[in-house]
Amino acid sequence: MNTYLNNQFIIAMPTLADPVFSHTVTYLCQHNKEGALGIVINKPIDMKLGEIFTQMNIPVTSLAAAEMPVFAGGPVQQERGFVLHTSGGNWDVTMAVSDTISLTTSRDVIEAIAAGVGPARYLVALGYAGWGQGQLEKEIMANAWLNTPYGSQVLFDTPVDLRWRAAASQIGIDINQLTTPAGHG
Repeated sequence: MNTYLNNQFIIAMPTLADPVFSHTVTYLCQHNKEGALGIVINKPIDMKLGEIFTQMNIPVTSLAAAEMPVFAGGPVQQERGFVLHTSGGNWDVTMAVSDTISLTTSRDVIEAIAAGVGPARYLVALGYAGWGQGQLEKEIMANAWLNTPYGSQVLFDTPVDLRWRAAASQIGIDINQLTTPAGHG
């Protein structure tokens, strides 16, 4: 039985005090016996995508793209860009997460976004969240995280400040009501 959580959200429980992950929703891109990699999707930083275009000397023709927020994807490799996007396109370094979502780390996707010819939907983050072998499973068993199915509405359409609640509500849970640890039977 596959118990890996690829293409799912993990939601920080209200009791998770770690300031990096408090009240976060992380989209898991890769989860296997070696560990897990995810992108936090609800922590925008004080930067617009246009600043990244400027830093990378990329000409901009899409003013809408230049105004898109940039997210703190996690504490690992914060100097690197990660683009979660709808599948399609032929980018240099892309990992298919599902049939509909991919993760790209190559410059060509950023150039395409700047030119207005990139993926239809995307989220750009600096850094990622990573867990070593068995670490995420231990944290879930310790009630640090709640996993829920992926939903494109939460990833791309829900206002950032509502994503934490919206991800949990997909499975009928009011995350604000979960203040005491639940048992694992």
